[in-house]
Amino acid sequence: MHRHETDAGVLVPGIGAPSTVACLRSLRPRGIPTVVASETAETPAASSTYCDDFVRVPDPRADLHAYGDALLELANRPDVRTIIPVREEDVYVLANRKDAFAEVVETNWPDFETLRRVQDRVELFAAADAAGVAVPETAVFDQWDDWEQETIVKPRYTVAAPAYLGSNTDVESIGSTEYQIPGAPPDPQALVEERGHMPLVQERIDDSREFAFFALYDEGKPVATFQHCQRRGWKYCGGPSAYRETVYDQDLEDAGRAILDELEWHGLAMVEFLRDESDEEYKLMEINPRFWSSLPFSVRAGADFPYYYWQQALGEPIEDDASYEVGIGGHLLRGELSHVHSVLTEEYPMVERPSLPSTLVDVAASLVREPRFDYAVADDPAPFFQDGLNLLRAFRESRSDPEPVVEDENDRERSRSNELPQIEPLVRDDDEAEPPSPTSQGITQASHQLDD
Repeated sequence: MHRHETDAGVLVPGIGAPSTVACLRSLRPRGIPTVVASETAETPAASSTYCDDFVRVPDPRADLHAYGDALLELANRPDVRTIIPVREEDVYVLANRKDAFAEVVETNWPDFETLRRVQDRVELFAAADAAGVAVPETAVFDQWDDWEQETIVKPRYTVAAPAYLGSNTDVESIGSTEYQIPGAPPDPQALVEERGHMPLVQERIDDSREFAFFALYDEGKPVATFQHCQRRGWKYCGGPSAYRETVYDQDLEDAGRAILDELEWHGLAMVEFLRDESDEEYKLMEINPRFWSSLPFSVRAGADFPYYYWQQALGEPIEDDASYEVGIGGHLLRGELSHVHSVLTEEYPMVERPSLPSTLVDVAASLVREPRFDYAVADDPAPFFQDGLNLLRAFRESRSDPEPVVEDENDRERSRSNELPQIEPLVRDDDEAEPPSPTSQGITQASHQLDD
């Protein structure tokens, strides 16, 4: 990089998940200027006390190339020293054009070939096998033949991008993860047409808890790590994080480090596992190569990853004794509301629905016992209220949607079981995955991208 202004700061894409706001709240009080770039001015980060400047950019899901052009143009600003990726599209663009970005900013993210090994789950699971990290039984859809067991269908890739789907694809979304009812395989042609590629099939792990190993790596070496366990998701079957608690487990640490070491990783990573109680192993689900949506909780627990990221970008040492407090919890209030709504209104055939009274007691007790919130903080209240307005807007839009056509008795049953509208999150990806809804072939599960 040729530019070394001492007063330069960070560019952070503005999304609906709380990760952008967490970066601003960590860095701006330290005197580091912040620029938020988003396709919508309604992103909560734009209203933050700690946002110095807001810039409108193209929607990456509508035009990924134009979005990359816009980020590169912003990277040339004298007040931008580095860029922080907070969603899959961000890190894809940054890695795919790393040489161009390296001319003007510090590039604290992997090269594209390494990123591809993470965003293509076939390559990721091959790397896990080489590293000795367990994974659920998985195959490309057209190679799977056992539809009698409980399975899920999930995208092969984590982002709809030309390098994965081809330059002529017009698919904006590769879909989410879907439960498949045993004995009812989906139509392969319909799946490929909808998703733009041949997805994966994976055995279902019967545990809604999700464990995550978070890390910042520097050229293959870990410089900061963190762990949490998701206790409640957006849905009672799982999905993005609503309530999580800090943990430390040496087996989880070993598995997370093993796969990142195998990848010779550089930059941010959230390594997600489910624990298979049948063999007491952590099994790899995916890696999110960017900041996670539960980032505010990581910072509150003592793992200040945005500041670590900034220090690494500038070549400054990160304290070796940096630690976090184990056994504390934190909430995304919107996620808690969605969880309660899920218990009240939804059915998942392969997951037992908890009772509403016990759910309300659990949520209320944890709110009192662990009053840490991703958006709601006293010194920066505006993002919390903006997020609430966005939620209300989404709720109104869901109620105004036309009644779907009911074609058969099965469709009528599904329609009756979902008469109340779903409370949708405002973004679609990890932490940003949409809440699940019934499908004609299976039951959609919120994507195993936590943040989350």
